[in-house]
Amino acid sequence: MRRFTRHELANLLGALAVVATLAVLAFGLPALDRAMPAERAVRDDRPYAVGAGVTVVPPPGATVDVTGTRPGDDHGTALFRIGPVRYAISVQPFDGTLTAAATRLRARITGTPGYQVTGTQLAIATASGISGLQGGYTAPGRGGRYAVFVADGRTIEVTVSGTELDLGLRLPMIDTSTRTLSYQAVS
Repeated sequence: MRRFTRHELANLLGALAVVATLAVLAFGLPALDRAMPAERAVRDDRPYAVGAGVTVVPPPGATVDVTGTRPGDDHGTALFRIGPVRYAISVQPFDGTLTAAATRLRARITGTPGYQVTGTQLAIATASGISGLQGGYTAPGRGGRYAVFVADGRTIEVTVSGTELDLGLRLPMIDTSTRTLSYQAVS
């Protein structure tokens, strides 16, 4: 039987360490990720940073879904869940009018098979004075509401969806939250 030199043993141990590290990265981290809940509690008594200088006070009982939340300096998305209702806020650069932003959001909604915009758009404003437009939409087995605002070269889009019963119970809280949207220029 052949004997290994110290150099060969050191190389073998190094190779095994690399394989073990790769195994942890390939199998351990995804398992840990799956074990962590996607929804995290969020305070409803202070503004939550959506991104790009936009904040909102979440509704009572809301959780933030970290799988759909991405804050940033130029863009941002926050995905809240209030029971089975989905409340999403997205901010991104935009060089256009409020009407153009609303048209773009409505086109994106109706571009999804089975989704229809319903009723007329209504004017809306946040407590901080950002003007916007809001409307409703339907989807198979679901209903929804959208709102869009334009502030300082950014569009802030709000979409809410859930079953009619769930929406009816939670829309007043979500409307109150949407009115807390605020924008402050990022320097």
